[in-house]
Amino acid sequence: MLGRTVVAYSFVSVPAVFPTIPKFLGLKRLSFNSFSIANAKWNWNFKLYNRKSSTALRKETRASAQPLKNADELIYSVETFIFDCDGVIWKGDKLIDGVPQTLDMLRSRGKRLVFVTNNSTKSRKQYGKKFETLGLNVTEEEIFASSFAAAAYLKSINFPKEKKVYVIGEDGILKELELAGFQYLGGPEDGGKKIELKPGFLMEHDKDVGAVVVGFDRYFNYYKVQYGTLCVRENPGCLFIATNRDAVTHLTDAQEWAGGGSMVGAIAGSSQREPLVVGKPSTFMMDYLANKFGILKSQICMVGDRLDTDILFGQNGGCKTLLVLSGVTTLSMLQDPSNSIQPDFYTNKISDFLSLKAATA
Repeated sequence: MLGRTVVAYSFVSVPAVFPTIPKFLGLKRLSFNSFSIANAKWNWNFKLYNRKSSTALRKETRASAQPLKNADELIYSVETFIFDCDGVIWKGDKLIDGVPQTLDMLRSRGKRLVFVTNNSTKSRKQYGKKFETLGLNVTEEEIFASSFAAAAYLKSINFPKEKKVYVIGEDGILKELELAGFQYLGGPEDGGKKIELKPGFLMEHDKDVGAVVVGFDRYFNYYKVQYGTLCVRENPGCLFIATNRDAVTHLTDAQEWAGGGSMVGAIAGSSQREPLVVGKPSTFMMDYLANKFGILKSQICMVGDRLDTDILFGQNGGCKTLLVLSGVTTLSMLQDPSNSIQPDFYTNKISDFLSLKAATA
């Protein structure tokens, strides 16, 4: 039998100050007009998305993670594996050793594979091309990027088509918004814009912007900070949505680079508003996946390299969790006494499924 640590939870009281959120989050749907309720109330309800946990549950105890010794037991115990991409499947544009063989083995055993990434620079279609370039046979329907999550969230709340979305981010967000039928402005196009600060200068902004979506942006500048801040602060009911708050990302396999959290933090700081996060560790994507595929969350194993996003994402969703040490997290970081996020299991890389399977056969 697979040993799983029993985790004690206590509910955090969250006042019901607005009528609805998406039905697959367990509550009823709301119309955009509902956002006329004070923005502070909306933000209060979603503060937990931006802390150590993204649900209204607070972990009290969790035993230390165990090294994965019997891969067959874990594989047999679940129907679906959700994989993070950066640091698990690849690093930068380099495939991690043993990934193709591992995915083939899991498919041969009838497992559903889903790939979830907080990186919003590409759309699902663009990620499909990256998988193909790396020699991996993955369909678009199996890929869920935070760029897609932002558009899916707006659809789930019936965000009005006459309203616009200001994007601080890259092409992936724009493409997903376009596919969803939303008007947008900003993105890479604003990367070359500058503000000429002169006495009496007042920066104009579009009053029809009803949401600001912030993701990783290599073209981030002061123009975008000011424009996004004006929309969030001055447009009534304007939503502030973050694709993720990752501190670092893997742009290359040589080092870590500042992540989307740095861009989100700039807008949060200047607007004095906390964002609604749709990427990991928020449960939005987990709820969306469970609803779309009809998956029982207890039959899912979340595999990732980050404790505060991937592993927390799985734990918040009630899934089994496996940490791989091929990305951001090292064994010393996992075992540091100050670390409170403990996965069920850990191993070096996902291809350990193959060697551990053979060793226990």
